[in-house]
Amino acid sequence: MPMRDSSVHGGLLGSLARFALRRPGPILAVCAIVLALAGLMLWHGGRLSAGTTEGIESDSAQRLIERELSYPGDSSFVILLRGRDLAPGDPRFTAALTAALAPLRADTRVRSVLAPDDAPPLVVERLSAPTQRAAMAIVALRADFSTAAEQFPSLRDAVRSDVLDIGFTGNLPFRHDLNVANERDLLRAELISLPLALLVLLVVFRSAAAAALSVGIGALAVTTGIAIVTALSHFMDMAVYAINIATLVGLGVAIDYSLFIVSRYRDELAAGASLRDALVTAMTTAGHAVVFSGIAVAIGLGSLLFFRGSFLASMGLAAGIVVVLSVLAALTFLPAMLVVLGPRIDAGHLPLPRLIDSEGVWKRLANWVMRRPLLVLLPTLAFLLALGAPFARLTMAAADVHTLPHGIAARDVYEELRVAFPDQVRNRIQVVAKFPTRPALTTERVTALYDLGQRFLQLPGVAKFEGVVDSDSRLTRDFFEADAEMPDDWLPPDALRMRRLVAGESVALLTLVTDAAPASPEARAIVHAVRADPRVADGTLLVTGATAHDLDISEFTLARAPRAIGFIIVVTYVALFILLRSVLLPLKAVLMNLLSITASFGALVWIFQDGNLATLLHFEAAPIDPTVPTLLFCAVFGLSMDYEVLMLSRMREEYLRCGDNTWAVAEGLERTGRLVTSAALIMVIVFGAFAMASVVVVKALGVSLALAVALDATLVRVLIVPATMRLFGDWNWWAPRWLGGAGRGPASRG
Repeated sequence: MPMRDSSVHGGLLGSLARFALRRPGPILAVCAIVLALAGLMLWHGGRLSAGTTEGIESDSAQRLIERELSYPGDSSFVILLRGRDLAPGDPRFTAALTAALAPLRADTRVRSVLAPDDAPPLVVERLSAPTQRAAMAIVALRADFSTAAEQFPSLRDAVRSDVLDIGFTGNLPFRHDLNVANERDLLRAELISLPLALLVLLVVFRSAAAAALSVGIGALAVTTGIAIVTALSHFMDMAVYAINIATLVGLGVAIDYSLFIVSRYRDELAAGASLRDALVTAMTTAGHAVVFSGIAVAIGLGSLLFFRGSFLASMGLAAGIVVVLSVLAALTFLPAMLVVLGPRIDAGHLPLPRLIDSEGVWKRLANWVMRRPLLVLLPTLAFLLALGAPFARLTMAAADVHTLPHGIAARDVYEELRVAFPDQVRNRIQVVAKFPTRPALTTERVTALYDLGQRFLQLPGVAKFEGVVDSDSRLTRDFFEADAEMPDDWLPPDALRMRRLVAGESVALLTLVTDAAPASPEARAIVHAVRADPRVADGTLLVTGATAHDLDISEFTLARAPRAIGFIIVVTYVALFILLRSVLLPLKAVLMNLLSITASFGALVWIFQDGNLATLLHFEAAPIDPTVPTLLFCAVFGLSMDYEVLMLSRMREEYLRCGDNTWAVAEGLERTGRLVTSAALIMVIVFGAFAMASVVVVKALGVSLALAVALDATLVRVLIVPATMRLFGDWNWWAPRWLGGAGRGPASRG
């Protein structure tokens, strides 16, 4: 068999290894400084947002409402006040309510407080539920959402009563409790995944030092990455889920990368290489695979930048940062530590069994598959496609308070509010009329809005309309026309407050109320009907609300998905071609990744949309948040390359030595099979730990990623890869000489 190619000792990675051999101290000192700076950034905290999407109609309409009306927008919350033995209408209840809300009314950060003790008469009955002994108040803050989110806890704590039970729900409490739940989920996932990953590494390495080092790389990369993301949140919009995805991806890839390099290093030592040669060889082989694996993952996550203007871009940036740091840690901190440890890398030897201890088992499995490639390939493909079939009925809707489980305050208070004030929690589709001139309310415009509301009332599912005009039978067209002619200065204070809730200088608000759920086809049909003719008098209509937002987010995502997918496929193909110098192998890798993704997408719908396993995983079936399939596609496409790069790199190494495709595939799988199984198991553990998250979006991502990796590392890499490699034979390795290939194919074999 040919001698090892001496070129593996050259190049940048070899230089890094030799630098680590000469100067491990400075490398470790720099890493210590970076870690200290990360600690300072984490201590300083960040300003994570709910995540916005620029340029969509529903958000534009919401900004108009917030800017021109007293109507509460994103920077608002609802207070539910319950009397223990008192009910609205009782003077003692009113006095207690007024006293409880007094600190908010005196606070300069609060723009308005709408409550039964001083609301316009038409509003009072909507804010009181005497039979439920409950009242509600709606509080709007002056600041933008990020600042309001910081202010909310202190404002919440200022509302106190010895007579009334007080609860908070609405946008700010939901986002606050979501942040708290995410932080708790992250801590729980780390407390579960890191010890289990360490246990797997102990079984793989049978050395406490080697296992601890790999976990340390993961902790270093993720801690530093989260610190950078937190710091960036002060200067750019970073969604709260960015921390989750950074931790989710970072832990998995960082531990895997260190596993690849440390395993190759120890294998070389076991083969009799010196410490120096073992490190250089590990860096220029496994390190080479780590670089290209990192590139592949970064390509997948980088495609999220095609969703610029949305929170998806910030999540991709956050995860990309952690992946880059994982690669850098594996190529700098890890070799420096290996030099410092030297032969002590095997310290703490444990007499544990290997995951699969039998020598040659992977080679025998590969040969068994390659003797009957079609018999293995066709049923496996059919099974994966069957798993993906439920994806055809995907329904998407943005996360709301139902994302939180029962037991969290914002969700529980919302459920109480739904019982006490069923009309207030009905689905509301807000139609904003924007006019070219002031004032917004003229007789002609109000008449047109009233007629428009009457037309909307005929739409299936619309129960009533309210706002600048109202479908209340006690209020006629003549009433609204007369009201429009009344100058602000002539209106009583209550009537003026009522007007400013629904009309501004150049905008007017009309709200359609429906019992159809926000994500239902009936509610979406109403939005489509309103948008079909976006005109009223001389103004234009913009639609917002939960249903409109769901439609806009889905449309935004689907419109940009083809470019993102195209980018991933093309750039991944080019990167793999550079690594493998093959025309066919990168194409097969792309297609196999699509198989894994298809299967995980189908499982996502079957589990979380259809509600299967809901009892086991503790969630409520609901449409899928658009974030999840988008992130899943981009992340899985990159993560699947971890094993693809490692396996194919080793197969190519063997093929260049012997020129025998069948032998190279079997030997490559034998050399990497245990490593791939271990790396995949670690990722499944890390991702699976997030299945215990309380937030459904995070739970869905964790379960789907764990399943995708498990399928990819078993059915795809162990069965489909050897079968297709056998079917294509030497064509696997062919590329034209002018593209840097060996030009080797069936025709060139003598």
